[in-house]
Amino acid sequence: MFRSLIPTLNRAMPLMMAVFLVLAVIQVCVMLHLSLDGLRHAFEWLRPAFPYAAGLGTLLTLSGLLYETSAESLARRGLRRRKGFLMDVLSRLTNRGALEELMAREQRETVIDAEELAASLRARVIGQDRVCEDVAQQLRRRLALQVRGKPVGVFLLAGPPGTGKTYLAKQIAKQTDRPLQHYDMTQMSSPHAATLLFGSPRGYVGSDTFGALTGGLKEAPDAVVLLDEIEKAHPDVFKKFLTAWNDGHITEASTGEQVSTTRAIFILTSNIATDALTEIAERYENEPDRMRAESVEALKRAGFAPEVLNRLDRIFVFRALHGLDLARVAALEIETMIESYGLHVETGGIDPTLLFQLLQKQKNLGTGASARDLVRSIEDMISESLIVARQQGAKMVRLTSNGQNVTAEISRDADLQLGRSSAHNP
Repeated sequence: MFRSLIPTLNRAMPLMMAVFLVLAVIQVCVMLHLSLDGLRHAFEWLRPAFPYAAGLGTLLTLSGLLYETSAESLARRGLRRRKGFLMDVLSRLTNRGALEELMAREQRETVIDAEELAASLRARVIGQDRVCEDVAQQLRRRLALQVRGKPVGVFLLAGPPGTGKTYLAKQIAKQTDRPLQHYDMTQMSSPHAATLLFGSPRGYVGSDTFGALTGGLKEAPDAVVLLDEIEKAHPDVFKKFLTAWNDGHITEASTGEQVSTTRAIFILTSNIATDALTEIAERYENEPDRMRAESVEALKRAGFAPEVLNRLDRIFVFRALHGLDLARVAALEIETMIESYGLHVETGGIDPTLLFQLLQKQKNLGTGASARDLVRSIEDMISESLIVARQQGAKMVRLTSNGQNVTAEISRDADLQLGRSSAHNP
């Protein structure tokens, strides 16, 4: 209220000064004991100057009002110009509309299409259709929750190695447009591993930087956190994760700051109890609830921490790959391996005999051998041939097998194959 009166008082200041001046003159006259006749003579003598004094006072008053009005106008114009300049910078240097959309999307509830997500995952993760559908439904339901004090989800992907557990987690991050934080728990088996993820206490080495997980979630709170082979983590690391999953936050040891985990998705993978889980997956293939219950018991018998199992939101059991599914994975692994050398596989360039031999080896070795492990043995045989082909300027190769050895041969129609490939994929 008083602030609103200040401009009015400022405008009335000249008039108030005139009143004070008159009062001061009267007081001086009283002090000097001047008579009324003397005052009358003084006013008569000063009368010619009254018009000039009045004109000067009016001029000063108008000048003050004009200055005040122009100052306010200039201030408003300068503020508008500054705002306009800032907006012009955003429009000139970036996509302002996209920026506003990203800022608004952060606060908006997330609703995904479960069928579309499941279809995308099935197309990329071979042989695990039921798991892909279940994961998509769980994510749709949990991401739609507007109020929660815990992470979006804590999921365990259990099953034999080489069945696509890690790959599925990476695809979830990609398909939901979330950053991925990938941690190998085999490197977190020591007592000091917790400092790598959650920071070092003050005064210790490394306390000047955040931990990998706390710093990552501080920058990207909606990340997908992938914890590979979680059973190999140290118990101290488990305790920290239980706090993150139960309380909805983790504490950075160097600063004591609490970092929220309520927007993150935690995905754990495990290769423990492989044979038991494979048998359970085959026996209860059409009974998903019974499969999960039996899987929990199998994991407990294998030594998996019960307190961790109790906190999991969902356990997804991956079935072992057989037949053509394993052949598909092996073919993709071979293609990825060859492309890492800067080469491409000719269409139909992988000898079927080679894939059949891989299937036989996997059958003999059991579920402990993944397609990835078998492909590494092939790489040992053909790596030198791939390097020579690259040095000779080849772009495409084909793999042939004579039963004992695998050979990488340069494709003679490489240019034709590349041209045909680019025509189908503009």
